[in-house]
Amino acid sequence: MRDPRLVAFFREIPEPSPFEEPEQLTTRLRTALEQYRRVVFDVYTEATLERLLNSGDPVCRRAAVLALGLLGTMATNDALSRRLHDDDPMVKQLAADALWAIWLRAAGYEHCERLQQIVNGDNARTMLRDLDLLISRTGDYAEAFNQRAILYFKLGEFRRAAADCETVLKLNPHHYGAAAGMAQCYLKLSRPRAALHAFRTALDINPNLHDVDSAVQTLEEMLGENAEGV
Repeated sequence: MRDPRLVAFFREIPEPSPFEEPEQLTTRLRTALEQYRRVVFDVYTEATLERLLNSGDPVCRRAAVLALGLLGTMATNDALSRRLHDDDPMVKQLAADALWAIWLRAAGYEHCERLQQIVNGDNARTMLRDLDLLISRTGDYAEAFNQRAILYFKLGEFRRAAADCETVLKLNPHHYGAAAGMAQCYLKLSRPRAALHAFRTALDINPNLHDVDSAVQTLEEMLGENAEGV
């Protein structure tokens, strides 16, 4: 399965140049991605892009993953998560980026914008209050819970952070960031076996987390031969 049109659209995105100023490069790529989003939106449905994720051509898979990162909804969460196990490194990286983009906008544009405003704040208690309010309004916005977990962790409230990570995984079982975050909470709570289990969950979802892989090896060595049965 291959689509020459999608690949052609994808190839029109300019390669980064080492001679460009960062601001120029950012502007140029932003413009190119917006153009890519528009042309793909005019031609493809989400279902078609999802089917193209299984193309035998890695460039076509890259193009489909990037397009879903720009346009996709939570309906493609499962399919994109499978691309984290792709044999093409660029597909895997693009899939990770696409998933975060989809998770962020899962509750709609207004709530996405509000969440971004909150996390860019500089007062932790105000941010916490605003996250509480956003969560009360959305109910099942997993990324809002995830961002609150991150904030709780920074505030040293590790049990609350772990509880929010657990909620994220119930709402979105593919959220490897929440699984890794939960593991960090358990380490702070002196629960290494629970941390190991959570780290393994994160790796099962996304095997490309090298820091997590190192943490798993360290914990397995620390816990001994029975670690595999955790």
